[in-house]
This record gives sequence, structure tokens and C-alpha cells, in this order.
Amino acid sequence: MDKVAKLEIDGKVHELPIVVGSEGERGIDISALRQATGCITLDDGYGNTGSCQSNITFIDGEKGILRYRGIPIEVLAEKSFFIETAYLLIYGYLPTHKELRRFSELLTQNEMLHEDLKFHFEGFPAHAHPMAILSSMINATSCFVPGVLDAYDPTVFESQAARLLAKVRTIAAFAYRKSRGLPIMYPKPVYKYTANFLHMMFSEPYQDYDLNPEVVKALDLIFVLHADHEQNCSTATVRMIASSQANIFACAAGGVCALWGPLHGGANQAVIEMLEQIHRDGDDGSKFIAAAKDKKSGKRLMGFGHRVYKNYDPRAKIIKAQCDKVLGLLKISDPLLDIAKRLEAAALHDSYFVERKLYPNVDFYSGIIMRAIGIPLEMFTVMFAIGRMPGWIANYKEVMDATNGRISRPRQIYTGPTEQPYVSIDKRGKK
Repeated sequence: MDKVAKLEIDGKVHELPIVVGSEGERGIDISALRQATGCITLDDGYGNTGSCQSNITFIDGEKGILRYRGIPIEVLAEKSFFIETAYLLIYGYLPTHKELRRFSELLTQNEMLHEDLKFHFEGFPAHAHPMAILSSMINATSCFVPGVLDAYDPTVFESQAARLLAKVRTIAAFAYRKSRGLPIMYPKPVYKYTANFLHMMFSEPYQDYDLNPEVVKALDLIFVLHADHEQNCSTATVRMIASSQANIFACAAGGVCALWGPLHGGANQAVIEMLEQIHRDGDDGSKFIAAAKDKKSGKRLMGFGHRVYKNYDPRAKIIKAQCDKVLGLLKISDPLLDIAKRLEAAALHDSYFVERKLYPNVDFYSGIIMRAIGIPLEMFTVMFAIGRMPGWIANYKEVMDATNGRISRPRQIYTGPTEQPYVSIDKRGKK
């Protein structure tokens, strides 16, 4: 007999099916609750609500586990690279040589932007935030892609996904160059995905950027570690938009907007801003650490702890090693990086932080790496968006391929005024 949960409402007992996931996660299926009882559930922020069943990513926050399609993130970080990981997320399996070559060729074929799109970049002021440009230009790009506004078609999905994944880095690099008043650098087919992005960001017409293999690997690793993370705010946004049968570019643009929020994608930027404030205050980090322990101070360590992981963020362990390697390689003298090391040491050894499991997370180390390799602060969240694109595409595909899908439409508990009369304007009292 299938397991059920029993819920008693007004003296009547209702049986609700218990759904068990492949990793033993259990959820109570309430999809028929309102029809059977007239009641809905209330879960502000969806902290205890499963919005879907998904085959893509598994997280166990208590044990510090993250797996893409069943493969541990530690294994992918060591053996894979961003485009192979993207293929795994989108299609559900690791590609063969032939499949990977075809996918890479599709990315190369679609990395250029239509020349008319350059005029769209000119419409933004120099101080425009790159995330605003990114979301706008993703939507604008869809207008130049034949058939993208048509209904979802599995036979052309691969080319559409490749277009989006290829063009997002070109848009990001162009946005950065424009904000600095620099000439646009076009992609080079001889470079692989991440190296090509760094080329478009930092090369000059007279001299190509020196593509240090460890720097390229570090940024590629950041992309891999951010490629998907279950039903976070931006991914859930992509799925909700996709449920309306919107096209893949519109869904991705919506994901960018959700990611832009400081409580989501802006976390690694907040780390550097915290370090800058500590430095401006003439502190080496010790005073800030003491203040962070005092709840009345209002000081908070950014880049420490995680809403999902109640243990060490598994991505942080991976990226810390690369962070140490890059900083050692580049031999950068940066007071902010010195402060970051002191904060890290304190959080790993101070009983206050250890007991509360406030370990450095992936945002802490990714922010430090990006600063070290010269990526400006306003581009940090853009890096996150590029990395998260495969996860968004995979979730979009999962929604579109579902045979029993329906448009997402959350309910609410209304708390406003009850029925009241309309009062004509001449009889309304002053407030």
C-alpha cells in the first residue's frame, strides 16, 4: 500500500499521497487539497514547498552534497569543464566525443551577434548596469533568431539552446567594453568557451589578452560550480515563465532579472563591498569580526553560511583550492585580499562561527578570484548569470518536455478589506 499522510480538517480526515524521490526525499502531494477541502497551504517564501519534480540537480544541505544528474560536483570540478557540464545538465548524460564536438561547433557558429544589435548597445547610457543590459539584450537577440518566438519544437531546441549559451557571453563582454568606452572585441573561433570570453573582455585591437591557463581554469570552474543549484529564486522564475510556454530567450531574460537581486546573485559582489568598507575603516578585519558576533552591531559577514547548506558548502571547498592557486600565481598585492584571508581564518577557527556553521561559501571565494583576475565589481553577477545559463536551459527543457505540464499559478490568503461601497470623489474625506 502506498504511504499517505492524514490531515484532519473540520473533523474529517483526508489522505494525501506521499511522494518519495530517488534520494529518499519525501513530499506530501497536496495538488488535490483545495478541491477536496476548500483549503490551501500557506508557505511564505516557499521554504517548505516543492514546486516540481525534477531530474536535474540534487542537494542535501545537511550533508553538504551537490550532484548534477547524479554526478558529485567534486568529480565534475576535477574532471569536467563548463561546456561538457552544460551538456550533462541540459541533456541528462555526459556527451560522447562526437556529441561534444557537435555542441561545441554549434556554440562557435552562434557566438557572433547580429551587427544591428550594436545599435541597441548604443541606446544604453555608459553607467547602465550590465545586468540591465544583459536581460534586455537577451530579449532583443531573440528578435534576430528565426523561429525562436514559435511554439517549442524539440527538433530545433539544440540550436536554440546553443544560440543562447553562446551569445550570452558575447552580450556580457560587449556590455562591459561599452561601459568602459573600449572598442568591441569579436569572438575568435580558435578559443574555447571561457577563454573566448576573457579574450572579448580584455583583449585590445593591437594585442590579445594573455590567456593564463590557471586563470582560464579558475573562471571555468566558477561557471561549473554555478551551473545549477536546484530550485533557487532565478531557476524557479525560469520554470514559472516557461510554464506559460514563453520562448527560451524570454525565460532566460527573466532568470537574469531574478538573479540581479542582492539576496541572490549579488552575494559575491556584497563580499567585495564588505571588504572595501573594512579597508576604508582602517580595519584589518579583526574589529569587523568582533562586531559580527554582536547582534546589536548590525554587522554581518557576507559570503559566510548558506540558506541550503547547514554544513560546509561543497563548492566552497573546491573553489578555495583554486583561489589559493590563482592568488599565488598572480602574486597580487591587494589589501582587500589580505583582509579576506584574515576573515577566512577567523571563520574556520573561531568557535563562534564554527558552532554556528558559518563557513565561507562559494560566493566568498568566487568574488576574491574575480577581483584578482580583473573582473570589475559590476560584472560579478553577470558571471553568475553566464554560469547559471545551462541550469536555466535544462529546467526550461524539463518544463517544455513534460506531458502533464500546466501554467504555474500560486494561490494566496487574502488579508485586505472586505466588500465596501464605492464613494464618489466629492464625498471622500481628506486623509
